[in-house]
Amino acid sequence: MRALVVTASNRAADGVYPDRSGPVVVEALAALGFTVDGPEVVHDGDPVEAALRAATAAGYDVVVTTGGTGLTPTDLTPEMTRRVLDREIPGIAEAIRAYGTAAGVPTAALSRGLAGLAGRTVVVNLPGSTGGVRDGLAVLVPLLVHAVEQVGGSDH
Repeated sequence: MRALVVTASNRAADGVYPDRSGPVVVEALAALGFTVDGPEVVHDGDPVEAALRAATAAGYDVVVTTGGTGLTPTDLTPEMTRRVLDREIPGIAEAIRAYGTAAGVPTAALSRGLAGLAGRTVVVNLPGSTGGVRDGLAVLVPLLVHAVEQVGGSDH
């Protein structure tokens, strides 16, 4: 199983500060048995769409993005992701937001992250904060391998 981590952060892409959330995702996916590339740090907006399209074309099983899911004018990751998805998997994004709010982070409800399939690639948007990433991974870790197996034609 192959995975790519993409960090959408204008400031990290410009070298203002290091990417802190992408490496957390890389570590978690590697622990699940994925061969992981990245984190690939890109500006939000069109570069996110380009990274997702390239990952799908390269045959990644999973792409997890971090960042760009909030309400600021430059947070465009969900819009770029929607352009690439063939089918949404709303339960994943809903569960991630629910987990965060239940964990005592009311602002988790403001995340606009999506999850879905782009061809045979499972794509999931996580928030940019390391806490939001950890909450999202708490939801993803138990189901991600099963989701990939299902996409590959495995039975329930």
